[in-house]
Amino acid sequence: MASRTPGADAETSLVTLHEIAPPAAADLALGGTGGFHWIDGGPEEGTRIGAGLVAKADGEGTYVPGWGVYVIARAGDARAVGAIGFHTAPADGRVEIGYDIVAAARRNGYATAAVRALTARALADPGVTTVRARTTPDNTASRRVLENAGFRLVGRDGEELTYEVGELGELGEVGELGE
Repeated sequence: MASRTPGADAETSLVTLHEIAPPAAADLALGGTGGFHWIDGGPEEGTRIGAGLVAKADGEGTYVPGWGVYVIARAGDARAVGAIGFHTAPADGRVEIGYDIVAAARRNGYATAAVRALTARALADPGVTTVRARTTPDNTASRRVLENAGFRLVGRDGEELTYEVGELGELGEVGELGE
């Protein structure tokens, strides 16, 4: 299993989030597994891109532990089904997240559970007041994940929709299946 930052993992009844340490992120970005056991078809390209950003930030000395990328593992068998993470560490009380799920694991509630868990972790930080996510209007599944996780549509910029949540109470039950 990949090395992790102590205390950085989050767990629900459906998924466990494991922070990807910079060396594992570099491996993942270069086509490896990052030390995780993936279901068939994984990881997705978005996971590799996110891992590459962690590796790049680490190389530049700007990586902040706890504010990187997390592997989403099924609670039942610990197989990796996707990734979720922060685009950067918080700035001005805001942080943005992104996520993807391996095609074979979609429509099982993993994304909603992961979004809720990571958002709750972010909002528990006293420096974070708002968590943001963006998607395209045609990505109905991602829009539904965000809405089920308590996010509200707050704007449209060109071809992107912006969703936000600002209070833990808006998330609903973190372990609850919202799909």
